[in-house]
Amino acid sequence: MAEQLTIIAKLRAKPGMEERVRQTFLGLTAPTHKEAGCLYYELRQSLENPREFVFYENWTSAAHLDAHVKTAHVQEAFRIAPEILDGPIEITRWTMLR
Repeated sequence: MAEQLTIIAKLRAKPGMEERVRQTFLGLTAPTHKEAGCLYYELRQSLENPREFVFYENWTSAAHLDAHVKTAHVQEAFRIAPEILDGPIEITRWTMLR
């Protein structure tokens, strides 16, 4: 059985675009929670720097994550991202140590 996969995705809003980033990416949470393989998917905003956001995600497998990235709602967010984000989304993959 495949190991659970954790994703940390860091986003930085362009100055003045914090609310649009919040709305755009928060809109991904409800449909993503319904996807096969999604164990946890939440967006957070920094208390120190409101331009910084992070997704914390847990998936049952890399295949489920790959399917998630291909969904219409994620592709739409990726299409909008250059308008509202200050640079690319930084995505790192993690595994649980036991």
